Amino acid sequence: MADPDSPTSIQPLEPGERTVETIAEGADAVVEQASLLADIFTGFLTRLQQPWTLYQMGIILALIIAAYLLKITCRPTIRTHLAESGYSKIALRVWAVIIARLDLIFFMAVSWSAYFVMQATTWPSRSYFIYIAASIATAWFLIAVFTRLISNKSVRAFIRTFGWAYAALSITGLWGNVSGLLDSLAFETSGFRLSVLMILTALFTLALLFVIAGFLTKTTASRLNAASDISPSIKVLLQKVAQISFYGLAGLIGIKTIGFDLSNLALLTGAIGLGLGFGLQKIVSNLVSGVIILLDKSIKPGDVISLDDTFGWITSLGARYASITTRDGREYLVPNEDFITHKVVNWTHSSDFVRLDIHFGVSYDSDPHEVKRIATDAPKSVNRVVSNPAPVCHIINFGDSSIDFKLRFWIKDPTAGLTNIRGNVYLALWDALKENDIEIPFPRRDVHMYTNEPNKLPND
Repeated sequence: MADPDSPTSIQPLEPGERTVETIAEGADAVVEQASLLADIFTGFLTRLQQPWTLYQMGIILALIIAAYLLKITCRPTIRTHLAESGYSKIALRVWAVIIARLDLIFFMAVSWSAYFVMQATTWPSRSYFIYIAASIATAWFLIAVFTRLISNKSVRAFIRTFGWAYAALSITGLWGNVSGLLDSLAFETSGFRLSVLMILTALFTLALLFVIAGFLTKTTASRLNAASDISPSIKVLLQKVAQISFYGLAGLIGIKTIGFDLSNLALLTGAIGLGLGFGLQKIVSNLVSGVIILLDKSIKPGDVISLDDTFGWITSLGARYASITTRDGREYLVPNEDFITHKVVNWTHSSDFVRLDIHFGVSYDSDPHEVKRIATDAPKSVNRVVSNPAPVCHIINFGDSSIDFKLRFWIKDPTAGLTNIRGNVYLALWDALKENDIEIPFPRRDVHMYTNEPNKLPND
């Protein structure tokens, strides 16, 4: 057994000693990277004091002024040309992006021209800073143009800022030292190391991957919507599957970027399962109900439905709820579970034809055979009423003061409303009955008063 007091004996470090040693190593790495950056910055300041460096700075300043003068000179002419031209909306949007960065475009043009002229007429080192300025301007312009495709402003600003910083540091040759400094700002626990560089890289990668996933989802949705041989419910289902797949894959790739072991997700999966069993029952029920609705095609976007006191048409089917728009412009977000557990009337499930009934009565002096003929012909003058199946009229009751009828007619566009078409048919029926002198009675009561005393006047 080795002597613990022997200088050659190696004692294992306690957890606290390991932490102190790790912090000390990290601090040394940070100091080392900071010293390298300080040396580079000192060398940069020294180089700025050289004559040709000052000349290049003056040339760059003159190029910036020239680009600005070109912008204020050409921009009114370009806007006048665009106002008089018949360009499409897409072309006008492209021109709007160009006009907003006209000074940067002119600076790229004049700076690259100056760089190539100086490369041909003098030593290459005397145009180094002009090359740096032209390259940074070009990189910033390309990043600004491509990030315009990102609709989310926060994500766009983050990707643009990170891209600009990375481009500037890479062009100037400082990225290696800056990335080393960011990587040295880290902590390590249980064999897992996390640094500032890894966090920034993961955020940038996730943002970029989510943007790509969103673009692929929109492209897939547009292709599916253009397919005429796929039912609307299957289109929605495929869109949801594509959305979940693209965003899930983007998240896994982003997590893998920071070196996270995906096997550790087993614990997360168990926690999610426990949460589903207790607090997320309704959410899971709505998700499963949404999948069932899409698979059995019981309702689909565009269907006209009645659910409890809500009547309207389905505008969209989501993972958790369906959007129903009523005739008064209200939009109800109904949980998918309600379509499974409640009675739903789908007016357009298998056919667009809908039969409507209206009730009316006529006096006993009228000929019921003539009333049936007149009532059957009346709805035919209303635009939305179809002729096949034809309207029909039936006697349903002999009331106290009227002969009661039921008039039935069919329409094929319930999305245009039911109350309005009933009102139009009532008006057509009213006109037809009035034209044929058929009375629509109302309840009458005769009151007889009996008394044993003769009527007396107040002064008697």
